[in-house]
Amino acid sequence: MQLDEYRKLAEVEDRMWYFQALNRRVAHWLRRTLPAGPAHLLDAGCGTGGLIKALRAANPGWRLTGLDFMPLACALARERTGGEIVQGSITELPFSSAAFDAVISADVVCQVEDATRALHEFARCVRPGGMVLVNVPAYRWLWSYHDDTCETKHRYTRPELAGMFQAAGLDLVFASYANCLPLPLIWARRRIFRPVRPTSDVQLYPAPLEALFSALARAEFAWQRCGLASPCGSSVFVVGRRRV
Repeated sequence: MQLDEYRKLAEVEDRMWYFQALNRRVAHWLRRTLPAGPAHLLDAGCGTGGLIKALRAANPGWRLTGLDFMPLACALARERTGGEIVQGSITELPFSSAAFDAVISADVVCQVEDATRALHEFARCVRPGGMVLVNVPAYRWLWSYHDDTCETKHRYTRPELAGMFQAAGLDLVFASYANCLPLPLIWARRRIFRPVRPTSDVQLYPAPLEALFSALARAEFAWQRCGLASPCGSSVFVVGRRRV
């Protein structure tokens, strides 16, 4: 991801509808799948630390470690979270096997050439019975200026990512698309109402638009929290458990 994008991310990720929806989804499935009590979680590709902040607020008993490849992202994450942030690659995690109760990777697997190796690294570093949660962008036909700016390597389908989980030794718990209801608006933005000087869509939109997207995301979350998968969306979200 381009360096300017990290600065933009740090400015908006605590308030933008997309990240609020993503963080809410991750926190819900961690609560649902992890045993009660303390747990050690890795945010693999933590960016500027927004997810770490959200998960810390969701459960103070969770211990969060972040990892990112970019020094600037690590510096911003340390500044914003005050937590343990390690520089490294998701395809070669600098941690011992079975070191974590859960590994989360939000919109990062899509940015590496060897995504299969990243999934195997997540499975290696999570304890037997522990959880792996991955969010990636969906559908090649949705490729746009946003992916060019974010240096996306691949956009996924749900069966594709689910198959990668199973090949890595992770049993599927939940596999769904995400941002189903906002999808037509996202498509229109990227195909019809393209910005004059396109960068990425990581930005705060006018308050009425943010409120609309937030309402649509909350409506979708209402059925996903019941375990019902979305049939389509701008993202793919998969939860898996390492086989014992």
